[in-house]
Amino acid sequence: MRAEVVAMAAEHLDMEAIRKAGDILKSGGLVAFPTETVYGLGGNALDPEASRKIYAAKGRPSDNPLIVHIADIDKLDEITSGVPEKARILAEKYWPGPLTMILNKADIVPKETTGGLESVAVRFPSDRIAQELIRAGGGFVAAPSANTSGRPSPTMAEHVEEDLGDAIDMIIDGGQVGIGLESTIVDFTEEIPVVLRPGYISLEMLQETLGEVRMDKGLLITDSKVRPKAPGMKYRHYAPRADLSIVEGSEEDVIAMINRLTEEAEAKGEKVGIIATDETESLYVGGDVRSIGSREEEETIAHHLYEVLRDFDSDDVNVIYSEAFYTPRMGQAIMNRLLKAAGHKIIKA
Repeated sequence: MRAEVVAMAAEHLDMEAIRKAGDILKSGGLVAFPTETVYGLGGNALDPEASRKIYAAKGRPSDNPLIVHIADIDKLDEITSGVPEKARILAEKYWPGPLTMILNKADIVPKETTGGLESVAVRFPSDRIAQELIRAGGGFVAAPSANTSGRPSPTMAEHVEEDLGDAIDMIIDGGQVGIGLESTIVDFTEEIPVVLRPGYISLEMLQETLGEVRMDKGLLITDSKVRPKAPGMKYRHYAPRADLSIVEGSEEDVIAMINRLTEEAEAKGEKVGIIATDETESLYVGGDVRSIGSREEEETIAHHLYEVLRDFDSDDVNVIYSEAFYTPRMGQAIMNRLLKAAGHKIIKA
């Protein structure tokens, strides 16, 4: 059965639809919903069968833990055991917001939700639709990104419908999301907090708040054999259907290299996509050129990344060449996703 799609805006909540969605969650069903980062695929986090349904709908490996979403800071202690003071400091500063913390779990949280681990990932989203749905659904909603596993994450309800429309019960369409990249994940199960997934909240912001915080060394190393600590980060993610390569070097050399590679690929009959910026878009002479945003406003690059990858899928391109985006604040997060999408394929210009 096709998922019911209900549209609403955060400023004009449809509480009747939210109550209906909450009832679906309470009865073990699945509801996709917007957050400030990407769309999430929600199920009752305390129901083992609901978590199994999430894994099945996404085709997600069962050792990849689900993030439990809450909408009340007091709920944190119900699903965790022994929250460190530094975690409470981060929660005070960045919740509600794009921050996920890994903490020791309470017995109430089933291992089907945590990927078999004794820890639980918890987030308090800032999106109003998400908050009201979580409250209506019982207070604890397990929600990975609402896409088929391995595909670019959904930033619009249409993306969810394309991937999961026949596999879930309801989609709440809240329009395009704000940030466009998944939350920062910080692991508090070790003595020194560790960033397991970079996001909008950068390592520098975390260090400014807590002092010593380290980055999991497997995150940005381009060797795909180096495994990150987070189970989910070892899998290929965010990938378009086309073969994606990142071209690194000076701006001038990158443009020249991509133009040459595009000419060669088109001569072989390939349809080429190029991920450019507002500053470079006009400098490419062939291919299907898409600006991802401006290097002067790096949030625009994060916001459009998955949308551009999905657009290329719709255009049936065979090959994609992308500029690299080592921007000052969000560069770690953007390049983490781009490297995963490209299977760590880098061309030096």
